[in-house]
Amino acid sequence: MSLAGARSPELGDRPTVVVPLGSVEQHGPHLPLGTDTTVAAAAAAGLVDRRPDLLLGPPLAYGASGEHEGFPGTVSIGTQALTTVLVELGRSAGRWAGRLLVVNGHGGNLEALRAAVPLLRHEGRDVAWFPCGVPGGDAHAGRTETSLLLHVEPAAVRTDLAEPGETAPIAELLPRLRSGGVAAVSPNGVLGDPTGASAGEGEQFLAGLVDRLVAAVDGWDLGPDGRLRG
Repeated sequence: MSLAGARSPELGDRPTVVVPLGSVEQHGPHLPLGTDTTVAAAAAAGLVDRRPDLLLGPPLAYGASGEHEGFPGTVSIGTQALTTVLVELGRSAGRWAGRLLVVNGHGGNLEALRAAVPLLRHEGRDVAWFPCGVPGGDAHAGRTETSLLLHVEPAAVRTDLAEPGETAPIAELLPRLRSGGVAAVSPNGVLGDPTGASAGEGEQFLAGLVDRLVAAVDGWDLGPDGRLRG
C-alpha cells in the first residue's frame, strides 16, 4: 500500500513504513540527477510488492551529496541537515507506525543514517536502514547504475552519451575524493565504466537487491549502526 495514497483509517495497527532515500546529484553525462532516488524507490517498491502489509512512503529525494557539488545540478542538504530530517521523520512516524525502514540509494547518506538511526533506537523507536548495494558493482554512474536505470527507467538513460570515467578502486581515490570531491578525480563525473550495461543485467541486479532486502526485513537483525543485516 502507498502511504501517500492511503487514508488514515486504513492504516491498521502499528504498520511498518518503508521510505526510499536518495539524492539529487550528477551521474555523468548519461544518467539523470535522480538516479539514486529512482533505484531506492524501485527497491522499496519491490519489497512492498513482496510484503503487501508494509506501507511504501514517498521518497526523500535530497541527501548529502557534497562530493558532487563540483557539477551543475547537484543539490545537497548536507549530513547535519539530513540527520535532523531522519530523526524528525522517525520521531513523527513512530507515533503511529510500529517500524520505520529507510532504503538508502546513495553512499553519501551513510554518515547521517549511522547517526540518526541509533539515536532513534536509543529513544525506543524500531527504526532501521538498508543499502541498495550490488555485490561487485562499480561506484558511481558506471555499469551497475546504468544497467539498473535501463531496467527501471530506460527513457531517462542517454546511452549515446555513456563513456567510461575513473575506474581505479575507490580506496586509491579516497584522499583526492575527500579533498576535492568527484570532480577532482573524474572530469565526467563517472566512477566506473558503463560499457556493456543492459536492461537485462539491471533486472538481475534489482531482483537480487530485492531478494536481499526481503530476507533482511524478515530477519530484522540489526547491526550497531542500525543497518539491517542481510
